Amino acid sequence: MSPMILEETLEHLYGKYNRREFVHPDPLEFLYDCNNLRDREIVGLLASSLAYGRVSQIIKSVSFVLERMIPSPFHFLEKASMESLSRTFYGFKHRFTTADELAELLFGIKNVIKRHGSLYACFKTAFGNDSDTVIPALTAFVKELNAGFNNQNNSLLPSPANGSACKRLNLFLRWMVRQDEVDPGGWKDISPSQLVVPLDTHLHRICLALGLTNRKQADMKTATEITRSFRIIVPHDPVRYDFSLTRLGIRRDADMMSFLNEYDTKTVAQHNGRSVYEA
Repeated sequence: MSPMILEETLEHLYGKYNRREFVHPDPLEFLYDCNNLRDREIVGLLASSLAYGRVSQIIKSVSFVLERMIPSPFHFLEKASMESLSRTFYGFKHRFTTADELAELLFGIKNVIKRHGSLYACFKTAFGNDSDTVIPALTAFVKELNAGFNNQNNSLLPSPANGSACKRLNLFLRWMVRQDEVDPGGWKDISPSQLVVPLDTHLHRICLALGLTNRKQADMKTATEITRSFRIIVPHDPVRYDFSLTRLGIRRDADMMSFLNEYDTKTVAQHNGRSVYEA
């Protein structure tokens, strides 16, 4: 793998697809109406936690939850009890996520905000600027959210401590930490350089094809290995290309094979002693 050629190819993809017009349908779009950071981080955690399965069902499920929390998820949770949450979301189902799990997540968010003032403040208590990644802080964050439920398993709150790639939680952190035309940001004291790629099977296949990892499992070890590979290319922002890469195979005008063929053509051209711009 040539980092120079890969960066050039990825930057082309970023310039083409890292725009708001290519976000829909994506649960990220729910954050754009949240000017208040206290609401945005709650919406972001909910939307990312439900971001698995068919995108149409994700949008439907997130809409169902947020419609019951308007106009302010922060103020909604401020007044909520576990009993009221169970009543409000009775009958909710998103694939294998139950209404009880949703209510537990929401009540966990409420308790974290009550203890720390915000989700951001909670995350920062365990965050170290000297850490290579956000993983230690993310582990503590999940533990705090689960604290009232004896840390029992919840499909919405996987933990890095169990080896999970934590794709949805890393997606949440990407949304809240990075700020560009797509990611709205807001958590300003955390460096994008410490983020970990939100790894799922789709991105894993792309990264295998690009030679960014040889690992066959899409787990946390693989996610951190891929992140290190991206950090060689763009040290200050290793998840910069995540949104653009995940358009491949999702959008009809973004074909993964065409992207990989372009990369391979430039690599062969370099090996033949020609400039990559001649490819």
